[in-house]
Amino acid sequence: MFASWYDRQGSATEVLQFGELPDPRPGPGEVRVEVRLSGVNPGDTKKRRGWLGSSMPFPRVVPHSDAAGVVDAVGDGVDTGRVGRRVWVHGAQSYRAFGTAAQYVVVPGHLAVPLPDHVTDELAASLGIPGITAHRTVFADGPVDGRTVLVQGVLGGVGSLAAQLARWGGATVPGTVRKTSDLDLVDPAVVAHAVALDNPAAAEEIRANAPDGVHRIVEVSLSDNADLDVAVVANDGIIAAYGTRADRTELPFWPLLFNNVTVRLFGGDDFPAAAKRAAARDLTAAAAVGALRVEVGKSFPLNEIAAAHDRVDAGGRGRVLLTVA
Repeated sequence: MFASWYDRQGSATEVLQFGELPDPRPGPGEVRVEVRLSGVNPGDTKKRRGWLGSSMPFPRVVPHSDAAGVVDAVGDGVDTGRVGRRVWVHGAQSYRAFGTAAQYVVVPGHLAVPLPDHVTDELAASLGIPGITAHRTVFADGPVDGRTVLVQGVLGGVGSLAAQLARWGGATVPGTVRKTSDLDLVDPAVVAHAVALDNPAAAEEIRANAPDGVHRIVEVSLSDNADLDVAVVANDGIIAAYGTRADRTELPFWPLLFNNVTVRLFGGDDFPAAAKRAAARDLTAAAAVGALRVEVGKSFPLNEIAAAHDRVDAGGRGRVLLTVA
């Protein structure tokens, strides 16, 4: 099979290789998926470059955890009726050596989730890391029906899906963007009120639309937004943070304490198994009824994976995908 891999960490152009590797074979309880699209996440590029001092987990790594594809072979104990069925894949390279940047990927059967025929491959390849993270930040503390969920960074990969999931779950969703010029990019069908963080009165504007405060906050950068979060969170509210800019993030402790605020921190690879199963179920259900969509920034062929990684590292809007089949 054609695949991309790296045998050492470093910059994308220096370490990512493209060529042929042996076709993998599914073992007991596993399925083999013929990959159509492989999703590229910031976590994939961080692993490749050794972010925070991380080392090579295996002698060779085929990167990426997310994909859309078709089951083409199954191992012992797996229903042969799964062959030929479309699936979305998550967790392929989570504590595993061989991910989805290849023509074929082998994963435990539950990591290849059946996909309704009308759901696009582009959305399917975006339901893994960003979708499961978004689901966890929104629903880790229970249903959101009738609640107000503020999504910081509502145009981002996780933030946009979090907003859509919260709305699907019955919440009122205010959201923030970085700049006033970004406000026109926000979907009013999902986000009830959008606020730009370059507005000095951002907190007051959020409070004007949620006078009792917001019940939950999905937080993309806790170090940047802690003061705003404190200003708008409701008593007994929850800040669900999946990112920060500063490794040692300062928090306004006493205002959080007196307001009885819970601060939750989320790391995707280590979500509880039950949480991942619930996320996979809900993401598929929301996608099936048209409640989710993603913006694709750019697609690259598999042999241009270095350019795809560089695009992710450079930031910008839209999902980055690799076209495999």
